[in-house]
Amino acid sequence: MLSEPFYFPRSKWIEIPKSWKKSIVQGKSYDTEESEGRKLFEDVKNSFLDTINLKNYSDPSFITTVDMRFGKEQIVQPRLGQSSFKVMVLDAYDRRCAITGEKTLPVLQAAHIKPYSQNGPHALGNGMSLRSDFHVLFDRGYVTVNKDFRIEVSNSIKEEFGNGREYYAYHGERLLVLPDSTEKRPAVEFLEWHNENVYIG
Repeated sequence: MLSEPFYFPRSKWIEIPKSWKKSIVQGKSYDTEESEGRKLFEDVKNSFLDTINLKNYSDPSFITTVDMRFGKEQIVQPRLGQSSFKVMVLDAYDRRCAITGEKTLPVLQAAHIKPYSQNGPHALGNGMSLRSDFHVLFDRGYVTVNKDFRIEVSNSIKEEFGNGREYYAYHGERLLVLPDSTEKRPAVEFLEWHNENVYIG
């Protein structure tokens, strides 16, 4: 990780090493144990010694310290009704994940099918109880539920992350947990909205 980076003013730019080729786009480095790398390091040190506090980065005992641990306080706008929505949804699903049946309460979340930020309502028809990882995948479009309450998992999980075996095991399966009352189940209009507007496919 870069810590406290700085930029050279144009007047202080360092001459390009002779070994640097215009075709190089990545992966080039210089070793300070070699003459060219040592010269680059010395150029930086000599030009900016008065503006940077040079550390001995080659010393294995070197530890970076950070004085400030938190940024400035910020004002946020809480979503009104969110707590009630969560209680209402988890209760409708008997405090279980609709997809996996998981009952460990700390990882269960009330997911909006149509996001609240896009005028999705705090209503049972627009909610599902999901395990936290499935909630994230659902919100990002890697997972969806069709109007028949069957789970669909996007091929993009494997394409982008080279994994996802656990999630693909649920593909095509019907939701494991659904409220007994039809009125409390996910509304077709919101499921179709998610399929068309969020699901990556």
